[in-house]
Amino acid sequence: MMELHASKRRKLEYVSLEQSDHLLSGEPLSANSPTHEHAVHRQKTPASTNNGPILSKKPLSAQDRQAKSPSGSSVFQLQIQELLAKVRLSHGSRREKVEAALRKLKRVIELIPNREPTSVLRAEQDLRESHNIRIPFPEAKPDLEVKYLLTYAKPQNINIVGSYARKTALRIHGQLVIDLAVTMPSHVFQDKDYLNYRYFYKRAFYLACIAAGIQESQDCTYNVTFANQNGNHLQPILIIDPFLGGGEDDFSKSKCQIRIILAASGCLFPTAKTLPHKNCVRSKVLDIQKAEMVAVATPLYNATIRSECSSLSYLELLQKTSMYFDSFRDACVLGSIWLQQRGFGTDLADGGIGQFEWACVTAILLRGGGLNGNPVLSRGYNYYQLFKATLQYLAVTDLILNPLIIYSDYVHFDAHKCPLFFDGKRGLNVLFKMTAWSYNTLRHEAKMTIETLDKSLGDKFNPSFITRINELLYRFDYIFSVPINSTWKPSSAALDSTDRTMRFCQELFDVLITGLGDRVKLIHLQVTKDSSWPMTALNRSVNKHRVVVVGMLLNAEQCGRTVDHGPQAEDRNTAAAFRTFWGEKAELRRFKDGSIRESLLWSAENSNHNILDRIIAHVLRHHMGQETAEGINFVGNAFQHLLPGSTTSNPLAVYQPLMRAFETLEKEIRCLEGLPLQIRQISATSPELRYASYDAPNLDSHGQPASVYVQFEGSTRWPDDMMAVQKTKIAFLFKIGELLEESTSGLVARLGLENEQRGLLNQAFIDIIYPTGATFRLRIHHERELSILKRSLRDKWNDLGKGAEIAFAISTYKRDFVQKPLHTQTVRTLSTRFPLLSPSIRMMKKWRDSHLLSLHISDELVEILTIRTFVQPDPWQAPESVMTGFLRTLAFISKWDWQSEPLIVDFAQAFSIEDVEGISLRFNAWRKIDPGMNQMVVFAASNLDTDGISWTEQGPSKMVAAHFTNLARAACKLTKQQALKVEPSTLFEMSTTEYDFVIYLNPKIVSKNLGHHRQRALFKNLQIPSSWNSSLGFDHIRLYLEEISRLYSKNILFFYGMNGGTCIGGLWNPETGLRDWKVKMTYSTLLTLPPGDANPKTVINKSATLHDIARLGGDMVSRIEKRR
Repeated sequence: MMELHASKRRKLEYVSLEQSDHLLSGEPLSANSPTHEHAVHRQKTPASTNNGPILSKKPLSAQDRQAKSPSGSSVFQLQIQELLAKVRLSHGSRREKVEAALRKLKRVIELIPNREPTSVLRAEQDLRESHNIRIPFPEAKPDLEVKYLLTYAKPQNINIVGSYARKTALRIHGQLVIDLAVTMPSHVFQDKDYLNYRYFYKRAFYLACIAAGIQESQDCTYNVTFANQNGNHLQPILIIDPFLGGGEDDFSKSKCQIRIILAASGCLFPTAKTLPHKNCVRSKVLDIQKAEMVAVATPLYNATIRSECSSLSYLELLQKTSMYFDSFRDACVLGSIWLQQRGFGTDLADGGIGQFEWACVTAILLRGGGLNGNPVLSRGYNYYQLFKATLQYLAVTDLILNPLIIYSDYVHFDAHKCPLFFDGKRGLNVLFKMTAWSYNTLRHEAKMTIETLDKSLGDKFNPSFITRINELLYRFDYIFSVPINSTWKPSSAALDSTDRTMRFCQELFDVLITGLGDRVKLIHLQVTKDSSWPMTALNRSVNKHRVVVVGMLLNAEQCGRTVDHGPQAEDRNTAAAFRTFWGEKAELRRFKDGSIRESLLWSAENSNHNILDRIIAHVLRHHMGQETAEGINFVGNAFQHLLPGSTTSNPLAVYQPLMRAFETLEKEIRCLEGLPLQIRQISATSPELRYASYDAPNLDSHGQPASVYVQFEGSTRWPDDMMAVQKTKIAFLFKIGELLEESTSGLVARLGLENEQRGLLNQAFIDIIYPTGATFRLRIHHERELSILKRSLRDKWNDLGKGAEIAFAISTYKRDFVQKPLHTQTVRTLSTRFPLLSPSIRMMKKWRDSHLLSLHISDELVEILTIRTFVQPDPWQAPESVMTGFLRTLAFISKWDWQSEPLIVDFAQAFSIEDVEGISLRFNAWRKIDPGMNQMVVFAASNLDTDGISWTEQGPSKMVAAHFTNLARAACKLTKQQALKVEPSTLFEMSTTEYDFVIYLNPKIVSKNLGHHRQRALFKNLQIPSSWNSSLGFDHIRLYLEEISRLYSKNILFFYGMNGGTCIGGLWNPETGLRDWKVKMTYSTLLTLPPGDANPKTVINKSATLHDIARLGGDMVSRIEKRR
């Protein structure tokens, strides 16, 4: 979550070194600073044919703007206003020292003496000998024999620029960056210096001279280093950090960093020479005229020059926009927050769009960009509307396919891979630092946010402005890293100024886009930022072991495809290109429709690597070298392998045999003849029949039978007494079993009893065993039971115990016979809609069981929490991988304040505002009735269960719910620490240190209870049929837990993890500690005399109690470890 700083709200004004009395004195910017406005073509021309919609034309009146809420929601409006107030910087005492440092730096720079023109070789030697400073030339070093000379002269002017000057600055990672722009005089350059890095060589020397002047100044004691401005190696800058120690120059308490950047006059070079389609890096083997004809364009090089020449012009543009449009500053702050929370920034490594680019795009769209040169954005928008309209423009307008060219009619562009937002007045593509992958990610995030803001229900504020979206493990479905090895060589020479890292990323992106096709929806590349380096360093600070991290959003329907169909054999050119790209993997095949096509077959060669792994490894090996392919590190694949029987291609495949057996059972029951009543409905209620059980169903093992309910049509012949109803059910079940055995060869039906001690609950079932091994437990649902129970509850002769028993029977009936069938049907439907929902639920249940919470957190609650991640995924899209679904669910649990917020999950997106208000009203009523949360702790409502207590009425308790949240927080913290080195198994490691005692179970009993594969006899005539197994559905450990919970639940809280848990944790009730003795205490006690107390106290006899627990367990308990 972003760091917020409270400050007083005040009027925002433009601040520069020349215009602020409390900063620096100097010449006014508007009077003596030439701007780029005088050197560019001023004719307004219509934008390109498709530049996005004109979002509004009619401005709102002042009264309308004041009366109308920014978002239509008063709560949302107040949240935004509070956010703006907190992030707005205060200019108090903490800023005094940094502003004093700015004034001092300005004085020092102005006193630096001029230098005579000198050669490149001589300039390097002088600075190295006199100040031990290495000139920070670009990667393409200058030829030492060039004829042009390097010189230094007094700056034309010095300004504070950027967001700090506009009062829209935000802290990035806790630090505030202040830019001090030094404008170089025009006479130190020549007319042709825009060619072949000459401008950048002279610029680097100019910066080194400033560094030398600051170094030799007796008035400055700062830590000065070189760095790349926005990650561009063409633009070295100076980083000014304070020397710690509390001296005069120590501005560390302000948490600021000063950057000295360079700028140039707007009329230094003609705009026409640095347009994006021009080539300014000429080949040495060709003359200039021939090079202009054949050389490729150098858009990044050109835009870097133009950005320095137009920096003051953009400063003036943003200043005037802030003056004319009251909402502009706050809209820019919202945009900056939105970008920062999604990991975007001005740096090339951060996507190339930050506060400055957002402000420029908004300012330009307020003046034009629409049809016939009209503004895209309405001048009547308030700050929220202006932010949202800008965001919508970025979402709906594809600036790669349909570039925006504004205020220019002489620019033409060839095919390009990056977005183009061309400002003709200043001759600059504002988004020149953006790549294809960062732009695609920007548009995706913009679309997701617009969808969130357009929703009438749900939280819009946190997903849009508070949640950190840039956490890779939560953001992307599929992640891997690739090292930039030393042996890699670009496939083609590049004359543009992109460095080796960017060329590697571009080639990697092109290969992945072609190779993966429609298997992925989005591919994003991320590299680490360049760090600063000492002025004495021979080379720039370049990480030789740099790694590119690739994050992808998957298309679950296509990513598991095993056969790719290429072009037909008759299309020779396309087929040849296909074979060239895929190499030996491409093969010619004839398909069933008679067509002969180039194709790719991705067979399951290795179960530990899915299809995407193999495709990526192949294309990188084929196009980028064996060493690159060997260095691939796939992140998060181990999550899928933690699930038993899972497959990446079809996660639901392991359930299909049991689902087919259930369909067979349903058909056979409906076809039975001889039943006194017709079948109305057959409902599945077992997790196995909704794709939600942790263990994959195995028809060869003695697992738990799948639960099924049968409901007959209504009849007045049903009795009105609960005991008689149960007897009638037994008769019906017996008849169903007989008829099934008669109609199906090999089928065995066995009648069983349950809840014998509770006559108000269901009493009977039949186990149906198919020859295939599929087993089902069939119960009868009779709808009149609820009315009978309610009538009994109203009986005035009921005592307190009887009433509680009836109330328990009613809640059990609603949960088992009403809610479970609906829940099962819904989860089964959603699992087919979201293919990764089923394995994500299974992973969450594994996590719950690993931490011994099975007795307290129900299966259904885990499923609802996981479903929420898929049906309410804001601010992301629905997960398409097990890793993402699992980690996002944990993240929600870690942040969910269940004490004051109900869990509301809309399975079908059908909730209205009234529905949500009604659920919230019930939740608030529960909290008023039970403020101590002794009866109901977690409130989990859905459109199937608006009461919100069906799956939480029996738990968790307040202590367990807090423990559940703390475990999720610990897991999220561990995931953040491990980052791309995450080890999934560490998230499932159980700790028993918090328990007072631990009961260790016999591993053989646990293994037997899980129902491992039965041993087959050597001869078939000696094999025992599974139907003879008298312990079908018999769970030894569950019965043991039920028994000790029934006996000791008031004194001990037990913890256990189903599905293979080998220990039971226990916590003593604090009330069993020292207390006065009284009659009828419910546990074995010991007398003890506390120190300093004359009266003896009683305490629970822990040793005797644990001995009794061990005796009840018999051979199931191997040992008990008492800790407290």
